[in-house]
Amino acid sequence: MSQMLALLIVMVILYLGDAVSVRTKAWIPSVFVCAVLFLFGYWTFFPKDIVSVAGITPVVAVMLMYLLITNMGTLLSVPELIRQWKTVIISLAGVTGIAAAVFVTCMLLFDMNTAIVTIPPLVGGIVSALIMSKGAASAGLVDLSVFAILIYVMQGFAGYPLTAIMLQREGRRVLEKYRKGEWHESAVLLPEDKAATTVAAEDKMPRMFSFIPAQYNTSYFKFLRLALVAYLAYQASHLLAPVVTVSPFVLCLLFGVIAATFGFLEKHPLQKANGFGFAVMGLMLFIFDTLNRATPEMLLRLVFPMVVLIVVAVVGMFVVSWLVGKLLGVSTEMAFAISLTAMYGFPADYIITNEAITALTKDEKEREVLTHHMLAPMLVGGFISVTMVSVVLAGIMVGYITPVAG
Repeated sequence: MSQMLALLIVMVILYLGDAVSVRTKAWIPSVFVCAVLFLFGYWTFFPKDIVSVAGITPVVAVMLMYLLITNMGTLLSVPELIRQWKTVIISLAGVTGIAAAVFVTCMLLFDMNTAIVTIPPLVGGIVSALIMSKGAASAGLVDLSVFAILIYVMQGFAGYPLTAIMLQREGRRVLEKYRKGEWHESAVLLPEDKAATTVAAEDKMPRMFSFIPAQYNTSYFKFLRLALVAYLAYQASHLLAPVVTVSPFVLCLLFGVIAATFGFLEKHPLQKANGFGFAVMGLMLFIFDTLNRATPEMLLRLVFPMVVLIVVAVVGMFVVSWLVGKLLGVSTEMAFAISLTAMYGFPADYIITNEAITALTKDEKEREVLTHHMLAPMLVGGFISVTMVSVVLAGIMVGYITPVAG
């Protein structure tokens, strides 16, 4: 197969996934559609290395991971997290509930490796799933390498509809109080929330380079600074290796936060360099490349543990978020919805929240009340679990996978 035909085929699959997701308002996740189409292709006429033939080789995917995770670190706003402290606690509690429930279930029904490989993808997204899949593959655990991807692909079926139901119930409760004149919440949207899906129009130099004219802040300069921060994180992981094993990806996240805090990197540098879409595309293709090892027999073996662990994770998340929500004075529906963002993150949390608001009311003032109440917590919740905690968990837990003997 020629490179351009391979590229065309995989692009068609990615677009079909998006189209189905848009058509069904995300009730059928795009990653599920893509996974099914890739599996069909691998079992019929696709070459096993179609993703590499298209141009996304493992070394390219790893490069994109370094850039993407460093870019994630720049999104952290400490003042924002302080203002949303209840959301942060609920999100962390939900992650704890998932981890505890999955760990106990795996100890009873499966094994330690299954628990280690399952937890990070369940509380995260593409990056944590890829880290665990690569770790399992390196340890000779082919089934679990595929399992990490399947968990990532399938968890949206639990997360999307449950979140939509919780937000609609919460929205009706808020509207009922508002219409009776009993709603007095003073929360306001943060500037970051209002422009969550956009990149700032003005492309100024970050604070550390304010002495350089803005026209020199080209895409290459943004890539240069991102690559430098990622390289420093990589070097730091090697320097720490004799003392403690820390994944370079975890350090990329930390170094991204530090670089943004001190003004070396701006927020969203990868988006502003027009590289974010390509980077995500490359990682998505690399994720689906893992499925070339999946046989029909393997999928049948993995269906039972996958369904059990997703259900158990949702139950564990609900119980803990309900208890913590009660202690913090947050409704059960809102607390559970915040916890559920661990199963998809941004931009799905933004889209689902807006769709729930649109379904509840057309009145502009009522929409504003619901947006002020629900959007910021949903965005912060997704950021904490998917962007931060899952990458840290994956970076730590991948080192505890027990390789296959011999």
